[in-house]
Amino acid sequence: MTDRAFAVVRAGALTTVQDQGRPGHAHLGVPRSGALDPGAARLVNRLVGNPDGAAVLETTVTGCAVRPRCDVTVAVGGAPCPVTVDGRPAAWGAAVRVPAGAVLEVGAAVRGLRSYVGFGGGVAVEPVLGSRSADLLSGLGPAPLTDGAVLPLGAASPVRGPVDAVPWPGPPDVLVLRARLGPREGWFTGAALRTLASAAYRVSAASNRIGLRTEGPALEREVSGELPSEGMVRGAVQVPPDGRPVVFLADHPTTGGYPVIAVVREDDLASASQARPGTPVRFVPYA
Repeated sequence: MTDRAFAVVRAGALTTVQDQGRPGHAHLGVPRSGALDPGAARLVNRLVGNPDGAAVLETTVTGCAVRPRCDVTVAVGGAPCPVTVDGRPAAWGAAVRVPAGAVLEVGAAVRGLRSYVGFGGGVAVEPVLGSRSADLLSGLGPAPLTDGAVLPLGAASPVRGPVDAVPWPGPPDVLVLRARLGPREGWFTGAALRTLASAAYRVSAASNRIGLRTEGPALEREVSGELPSEGMVRGAVQVPPDGRPVVFLADHPTTGGYPVIAVVREDDLASASQARPGTPVRFVPYA
């Protein structure tokens, strides 16, 4: 087995190919998609000598297992998890050499939700609109991994740059989301704006790559009419009819008809992607 590819032994709950996404296509109805924790994806690429935009695997909760058909350098980061090579413990957050035919097992996340697996050379599936990311809402890009699937690997760089530390903050115990009010805060009562800034919400189990759904007090609307569909961005806090805020993530729709009460800072969205159901959520408005 010397071809540059790997076979999927265990796909896990949801494992997808992701890179830094496909920005610039919202006018075509195509969201950016990409890794929900882009910093973790960039880090595992650095560890194996790839450019930041190389495609990696994004696992969800239960990890995955793969069998490379060639010797390959691998790094696992993001949510902390056990890592083994043919049953022997291997390092998390460091470059690991996996021989051809060995099984790399990425275990269940100990904290957080999503781990990232970088391979020297990157996952070389066919790009769509300039990206190899799987978009679960539109169906663009490669399908989620299935047991027995075989995915190609790119040519590995012969030189890896040094990485002195693994600067990953870890999943939050309390998810603090800094949010700028608008553009539709006027559609909500003053009491609703005070509730958003002070109430304790929780991450809902219904959250996914499209959006982080919350459980908690409903936000009362001042305007009860219909809102024409308008453009959406990552981090938009949309309020559906049940009044519970939804924070749009990587696979969000490009348009929507529910009012957006605020927009979360881009810097806080990686933490949102790692917050498990039940995690307390606080919205902190800023000017």
